[in-house]
Formats: sequence, structure tokens, C-alpha cells
Amino acid sequence: MRQKFLILGGDLRNIKLAEMLNNDNNKVFSYGLENSKEMQENSQIEKIQNLANAMDKVDIIIAPTPFSTDNENINSPFSSESIKINQLLKNNKNKIFIAGGIKDKIKEQLEENYLSVIDVMKREELAILNTIATAEGAIEVAIKNTDKILQGSKVLILGFGRVAKIVANKFSMLSTNVTCAARKISDLAWIQAYGYEAININDMLYDLKDFDIIINTVPQIIIKEKELKHMKSDVLLIDLASAPGGMDFDIAKQMEINCVWALALPGKIAPVSSAKFIKEAIYNILEENGKKENENNVEKRDEKMEKNSKKV
Repeated sequence: MRQKFLILGGDLRNIKLAEMLNNDNNKVFSYGLENSKEMQENSQIEKIQNLANAMDKVDIIIAPTPFSTDNENINSPFSSESIKINQLLKNNKNKIFIAGGIKDKIKEQLEENYLSVIDVMKREELAILNTIATAEGAIEVAIKNTDKILQGSKVLILGFGRVAKIVANKFSMLSTNVTCAARKISDLAWIQAYGYEAININDMLYDLKDFDIIINTVPQIIIKEKELKHMKSDVLLIDLASAPGGMDFDIAKQMEINCVWALALPGKIAPVSSAKFIKEAIYNILEENGKKENENNVEKRDEKMEKNSKKV
């Protein structure tokens, strides 16, 4: 079924996504992407100058991933103007709103105004597939920010969730010596089962001096001044965690430690693959919503038939 989509702001992923949805014979509008050369050259995607008009034309609004970095404006690097979140808070009870990384408070506000609000990054299939680009991006960051080959390097990965598992796998395939740090006893057991060295995050302080590269995946500050003082002077720190991250960057910079906060890597290093994953997740969402709507219609029909039979 042909759908009407509004691609609202976002990075290269949303630009590629707009092209893919258009190629699938959907009607696609865009807002907040006016500085993208690709969008300027694509005559099949209608560019709308007014946000309210843009929203009125569509059934499904696709906002950025990540949705916002300051909780006031949506992420729109290809727009000359800021797009305020409060501009989206109007009655759109017949529309579906999809974005990634929506804060709970903002999601609640959006849910008051839309038929359905979906955080696409909470879709399991997308979260898993996105880890591939994140891991490959971490490798790119490591290569660009060191003056040695990765083979033989000692790599410490903090955490052992989805991202950490794939990062550990990709780095181990490059013949690095991988150690993973976690707190849960079950995670420490799994780390050993995968063939990596395991250390408890709570006990890692004096081991930090052994590593050439330290990669964080935990979204809370666990690398502070005390930990930084126990590291090599030429260590490379890579933080893959979303805000607030897992490292005290200000102290690290004061100590002249090389640190990179590598956010939104899928959109930077693999926008086409990432857009494809997002598109597939969106189609899955729409299919599921369609099934629910059909089930609700059948239920209402049955209720109506039952009431009519009682009247007879």
C-alpha cells in the first residue's frame, strides 16, 4: 500500500531513507533537509517550506535518529533553522510518529498528540543490526587515532551488552587482544565463554595501565580522574555510549589523553546500510499496526453482530 511519509530533519540516514521510500513508490515529503545537495537534486521528493503544511500532507512522520541532543530542538544538521520540539506538539491523532532515541518525557508529550509514537531504536531487529555499523565505526576511529597497527594491541571494552559483544567480535578478528569488563557474574561468564579475558568493572583500576585502547559502551560515567591516572599516557579512549557518555572528557583533555566520543556512528560511516535497516523496521511497524487495526475492526464487528442478535 502506498504511504505518505514526511522525512523531518535528521542526518544522512534520513536522506537515504527518503530516497529508498520514494523508490518503493511511496509519496515522500521533506522538511528540515534543505541544505542537503542530494535532496536539492532529487525532484521526486517534495520539499515543504512550512512544517505545519508538511505534517498535514502525510500519514507518517519520520523524525531523526537520534531525535534530539538538547531536548529542545530536533536533530537537523542539514537545516539552516532550528526545529523546535514544541512545534511538533499539536493534535495529529490520525498520524504515526517515528523517531529514534526519544527521551521518555518527550515521548509522553508526543503520545498525547499522535495516533502512535514509536521509538525505532527500541526495535530489537534495528538495535542488533545497528551494532554492526557501530563496531566497524569504532575500528575506523581506532585506526585514525593511533600511530600503530591494531594487531597485537590490548583492547579493553567496558560493558557487555549488544554493542560490546559485536565490538569485541570485530576487534578480535583483527588479532587484537580483547578484554571485556562487566559487573554481572553471568556477563563475566559469557565473556570467558566467548574466549575473551574478563575483569570486573569494580576491580579494574590497576589493570587499566595494560591497555592501548579502551572502548566504553556503558551510558554512565565510569571513567573519572582516578581511573584516568592509572592509564598509559598514549592510551586511546573511544566512547560509544549515548549522553552522558561514560568518560570525564574534560579531565581527560586536561591530562592530554586522546579521547573520542564517537556518537551516531551508523549515520556517519554507513548511512545507506543504516537507512535500509530503518526502512525495514518501519515496514515491520506498519505491518504490525495494520494487523492490530484489522483485529480491532473484527472485534468491533463481532460486538456489533452480537448486539444485533440480542435485539432480534
